Amino acid sequence: MKSSRCTALLAVVVGVGLAGCSSTEAATTEKSSDYAELASSATCTDLRTKNPDLNGKTLTNAINPYTPGYETVNPENPSEYQGFDIDLGNALGACLGFTNDYVSVGFSELIPTVASGQADWIISNLYATKERAAGGVDFISYSKVFDGILVAKGNPKKITGIDTSLCGLTVGLNKGYVEVPLVEGVGPACAAAGLKAPAVSLFDSSADCTQAVLAGRADAYMNDINTVNGFVAAHPDKLDSAETVMLDYTIGIGVPQGKHEFRDAVQAALTEVQSSGLQDKLAAKWKLTENAVAEPTILSVG
Repeated sequence: MKSSRCTALLAVVVGVGLAGCSSTEAATTEKSSDYAELASSATCTDLRTKNPDLNGKTLTNAINPYTPGYETVNPENPSEYQGFDIDLGNALGACLGFTNDYVSVGFSELIPTVASGQADWIISNLYATKERAAGGVDFISYSKVFDGILVAKGNPKKITGIDTSLCGLTVGLNKGYVEVPLVEGVGPACAAAGLKAPAVSLFDSSADCTQAVLAGRADAYMNDINTVNGFVAAHPDKLDSAETVMLDYTIGIGVPQGKHEFRDAVQAALTEVQSSGLQDKLAAKWKLTENAVAEPTILSVG
């Protein structure tokens, strides 16, 4: 996917559009009306007054659009993206007066793309860690992290968590995800018990990890519980969720280090989105039943 996707598809303010995209006018109007109440709130009105440089701008969101429920290509319209993170970005844009377009990149390229100035921010189900922040971004938290463990139907290997139940098994994981060092960290406990460490198979997408479990090439796959539940719902006769694990992370919006005015404006807009109940509504819309709102705190190492 390229960032040249028509921004009118994702406009959040009535009347914003691009030549050549007239067929998306209805979608644009619908998205605008979705957030009209938010945009007209006293808080958002004040934020637009205090941040005039954002008004009327189009900002580029770096995304890795392969996480169902959060960000994927719309199967009914391949020229646009859909999901909770897409809607959240549009809501924040409506509050602050800007619209979004997108650049699709590999997961490991999300932070470098923003840090190098090729995109303005990241809203892509990205867990906020100090190590990632050191790559050149500040994070604004918006959700707590609950991980699910995807396994074959009936959990035949009796997996109970990120623990010694993984010893000697193969775990499929996304490249660059925080679960990789967590699973690798089980190795010493396995060795102490006289067992083999878990083997990690790395894949580029959640779909590839899931296919590995379906094909028997991996015994488990770990990701956000909502993502895991989605795959179980898609294959109810073949897959199960073995366990839910709360990780000591939050999901965060990434903005370039040093752009404190933009970061603080996003934090204030996010606070309004949450206090209005809109974040909960968006989570329900995308069936993110385990979505737990996290206070919009800032993680910065710069």
